[in-house]
Amino acid sequence: MDFKISEKMQATLELVDEFVDKELLPLEQDYLTLDFKDLLPTLAKKREMVKKMELWGPNIPKELGGMGLSMVDHGLFSERLGRTPLGHYVFGCQAPDAGNIEILHLHGNEEQKKKYLKPLARGEIRSCFGMTEVDMPGSNPVMMETTAIKDGDDYIINGHKWYTTGADGSAFCIVMAVTDPDAPPHLRSSMIIVPTDTPGFNLIRNIPVMGHSGSDYASHGEIIFQSCRVPQKNLLGKEGMGFAMAQERLGPGRIHHCMRWLGICNRAFDLLCQRANTRVISPDGKPLASKQIVQEWIADSAAEIQAARLMTLYAAWRIDTVGPKAARDDVGTIKYVVANTMQRVIDRALQVHGGLGMTDDTILAYFYRHERAARIYDGADEVHKSTVARRILEKYK
Repeated sequence: MDFKISEKMQATLELVDEFVDKELLPLEQDYLTLDFKDLLPTLAKKREMVKKMELWGPNIPKELGGMGLSMVDHGLFSERLGRTPLGHYVFGCQAPDAGNIEILHLHGNEEQKKKYLKPLARGEIRSCFGMTEVDMPGSNPVMMETTAIKDGDDYIINGHKWYTTGADGSAFCIVMAVTDPDAPPHLRSSMIIVPTDTPGFNLIRNIPVMGHSGSDYASHGEIIFQSCRVPQKNLLGKEGMGFAMAQERLGPGRIHHCMRWLGICNRAFDLLCQRANTRVISPDGKPLASKQIVQEWIADSAAEIQAARLMTLYAAWRIDTVGPKAARDDVGTIKYVVANTMQRVIDRALQVHGGLGMTDDTILAYFYRHERAARIYDGADEVHKSTVARRILEKYK
């Protein structure tokens, strides 16, 4: 186990840091106050700059125009991008497109790769992933009401999805639907590609999250499928393999999320320390940093970030060396450890900023609103803890 960063990768990370600082951080106030669609022309120019620097798509295979990084190197890359909510989008490795690229690359046929994968990997289109349902438990994807019934050479899809990230503006949706209700639970569902202009694909709304509905990529859609007819050739992979493919997609995705969250931790920690050193709180000029409780928050945050980072890099190394299945407990553990670490660090940074922290004059309030969901999506804390604990207990029987 060696987390030593190569000279080439270190130089790449320095380039990423410089780009984020100079090109993306100055855009954050516009991101916080404008509609995301209004930023698209500017972000398109930033994306072209990234491509010219040959930093596009750290997760995308080289044959598709990306960097093809290992899981560990992509994690380090993702950590740098996570310092700003614009980072992953501009560098072409944002969820859910990153996960959709992975499963299209692994399971798509040649026609699907040409029509969907290649333009997606180039950043010419976006996609979304329809799994979570309104009335079904999101942490148990074997429970699903959306159906895809065969009719001639087509599937007819009916169902109700929500929290479909970036559905607004997506070219297609990879939908998880029950294709065989009589099969064993883990073999009932399949994944089907549905172009969003298909009749019966109805984007009802962008869901208000903590009071913000957002638009385009920066939104979460609610979708109703009403007799939505697509050809059976749009089946991704084999019928009945939806659950297995979802797990295959989510494992590496959790590494990407955790390293992004660590980038958020680093940004919040920087703001915490800067504010503590500069905010004068007494006539004699003493700053907030002179208070023991603030020093404790800083020390705790530094230790927790370092621990979470090492755990995540270890899980990424395990995926690179033994594969996602063997590393599933490591991945499950970091999911709740890093999410909670991030929440504590953001909360401390916000507290040190006082009333300013509650405004959108800094990025902290945005992080506080939008990253609370980290303890829910891709498996709630309680689910991961229970699963990890059960596997540990099995060893003692």
